Amino acid sequence: MPETAITRRALLAAALFVTALAGSAFAGEKPVTVFAAASLKEVLTKVADDWKAETGRQVVLTYAASSALAKQVEQGAPADLFLSADLKWMDYLDKAGLLKSESRVNLLGNRLVLVGGPDAKDVTVGKDLDLAGMLGEGRLAVGLTASVPAGLYAKQALEKLGLFASVKEKLAEAENVRAALTLVARGEAPYGVVYETDARAEKGVRQIGIFPEDSHDPIVYPAALTKTADGADAAAFLARLGSEKAGKVFAAAGFRVLAGK
Repeated sequence: MPETAITRRALLAAALFVTALAGSAFAGEKPVTVFAAASLKEVLTKVADDWKAETGRQVVLTYAASSALAKQVEQGAPADLFLSADLKWMDYLDKAGLLKSESRVNLLGNRLVLVGGPDAKDVTVGKDLDLAGMLGEGRLAVGLTASVPAGLYAKQALEKLGLFASVKEKLAEAENVRAALTLVARGEAPYGVVYETDARAEKGVRQIGIFPEDSHDPIVYPAALTKTADGADAAAFLARLGSEKAGKVFAAAGFRVLAGK
């Protein structure tokens, strides 16, 4: 066989070996597993997709109520990164020694709003609002008021404004803020209390009022690596969440960008 043919065949074999080795290494890379508050669904998916397109790194996203996700982490669920919709559940895991505390950052802020169906009228949310009268025989959709951050904020605000007593028997408590939003979008509840970004993400509802910011604790989304986070990719993705590029995506969705401030 001519020397050139042997050389070409050897080069081809070497190239195939390198390609196979690279493919095997890539397939063996562990994806970054992220547990995130339900209200982050669309925007965080966008950030993760952009990061994957640039780096080739995989991100596995799980969305639910922050309370439910924190409990899962506590029980040993293999999450690399936790994003909560309030400080309470991040503190819960931090005090339990389940986070890399030095990685913790306050990432985003939000506002609490009242939403209704497409034809609902604008109102001023305050002590003079006859929310019970507006509801009539209907229900007010909220997150679980004993555990879900959006529900905790809603109860706190309604109590501060003196409205809770008149509506507490009319609450439709949902497992997370997106489930509460869906109740209003489907017409199963005439009104709901959700985050401003949720209202913007759902075409089946309209925001009709904003709760005064002094009626509830500041809405803060902290992020942190879990104690079991493994590899550089998780830290790199957390850094991406606090970057200017990601900040533009979050801001476009209506979040307040807190990281770096």
